[in-house]
Amino acid sequence: MRVVCIMQARTGSTRLPGKVLKNICGKTVLEHDVERLRKIRNIDEIVIATTDKENDNKIVEEALRLKVKYFRGSEDDVLSRYYYAAKKYKADVVVRVTSDCPLIDYEVSEKIIQYYLDNNDKYDYVSNTIKRTYPRGLDTEVFSFRTLEKAFNESKLQRDREHVTPYIWDNSNIFKLYYYKNDIDYSELRWTLDTEEDFQLINKIYDLLYPHMISEFRFKDILDLYNDYPELKSINANIEQKKV
Repeated sequence: MRVVCIMQARTGSTRLPGKVLKNICGKTVLEHDVERLRKIRNIDEIVIATTDKENDNKIVEEALRLKVKYFRGSEDDVLSRYYYAAKKYKADVVVRVTSDCPLIDYEVSEKIIQYYLDNNDKYDYVSNTIKRTYPRGLDTEVFSFRTLEKAFNESKLQRDREHVTPYIWDNSNIFKLYYYKNDIDYSELRWTLDTEEDFQLINKIYDLLYPHMISEFRFKDILDLYNDYPELKSINANIEQKKV
């Protein structure tokens, strides 16, 4: 089965415009994303799915610079963007990640993907996002192209089109779902990039870890950092996640 990791990215974020092109340790957030995703051994292709808007030409330029495939589609109907990207790059299995997760743990993602590959006869969708036990920002969703196509053809609500997978996980009577969980619940930790406070935290984590470990550091290394620098947790503790 051909496994394609599709990462959505755009410059038009409402709370932190241009966030995926912001600089951390001399590289863009998007470059850090790609650097970490390239460590996942069970994906065959990485595709950056951006919009057809002119201001996202910068995303395409960055994809070309990083030598990563890209796809351009609807800004608002992200489900269609995913579907046509998956179709173009002949995905049998789709891994969905977002570009606002530069701390994504490649080992965690690899295990989630492998769980799906080993159990694709039992499950249509595997993720660590619906019933959270991992920090927000390590999000990985895995599903078959057939599942994506069914969602694309059947979902009508704007929410389902804008957020790609709600139609799947809202219809457990249609799709067989598996919630991948960590042994310890760290869901209160926020490691995603959506606000200036999030950027300050992620930038600090990179400043402390990246010079020594490059992209090798994993979520357990960040947890160790929290023990040494407990003040990190308060940097973005007041930020509320936008509702789906």
